[in-house]
Amino acid sequence: MTQVYSSTLEPSGASTQPMLEINKLNVYYGESHILRNVDMGVAAGKMVCLIGRNGVGKTTMLKTIMGLLPPRSGNILFEGTPIVGKSPDQRARMGIGYVPQGRDVIPRLTIAENLLLGMEALGDRAPKLKKLPDEIFDIFPVLKTMLNRMGGDLSGGQQQQLAIARAMMGRPRLLVLDEPTEGIQPSVILEIEAAVKRIVRETGTSVLLVEQHLHFVRQANWYYAMQKGGIVAQGPTSELSNEVIQRFLAV
Repeated sequence: MTQVYSSTLEPSGASTQPMLEINKLNVYYGESHILRNVDMGVAAGKMVCLIGRNGVGKTTMLKTIMGLLPPRSGNILFEGTPIVGKSPDQRARMGIGYVPQGRDVIPRLTIAENLLLGMEALGDRAPKLKKLPDEIFDIFPVLKTMLNRMGGDLSGGQQQQLAIARAMMGRPRLLVLDEPTEGIQPSVILEIEAAVKRIVRETGTSVLLVEQHLHFVRQANWYYAMQKGGIVAQGPTSELSNEVIQRFLAV
């Protein structure tokens, strides 16, 4: 059964229905069955981590949530609204932000220009900004000092911070992150981890992330472990046992 959280960040009288609810999801590449009857949920103002070894279907799961891959069967609900069949840009305008594996920072645009692109998710609701919002730089102060630097000139850790900040410019209610610490030095991993926790705490944004870094995994409220395209374990990360880590996360 999908776990549903209540949240102190929800307004009074808010529904306990999950912000994101996935039921019996099946996804294929050609005739290869990749995701198998996946049930998951993410509640408002919470962080959920999807763990598992490489190749078990985690990135496929995120791409399907974002509309980049079509499911063969099953439902995906965002705030109670079915989103299967909606395009990626429609999902972004509904309030789902996405930072893919590899970050996809545009190398020949400046940091400021990359950030402004994130507002495309707001569509007609995008405000006319005279300057970029201070809240972004409160969370990612390294970006403020080099707004005119090209995205391609940044380190991997700086690009990851820029990619998350760009997604937050669209004011998402759900932020989907695919391997945000991949290939990043340990000191910057801690900065990214702290930034994501702060986003959840201060904005009430829900986060669904795929992550291998165990310390980051344990910052989430809930985990789902995936193996061979199916959910094989789940629970609060406070109860994430060494046995589960060895079976589903350790290489």
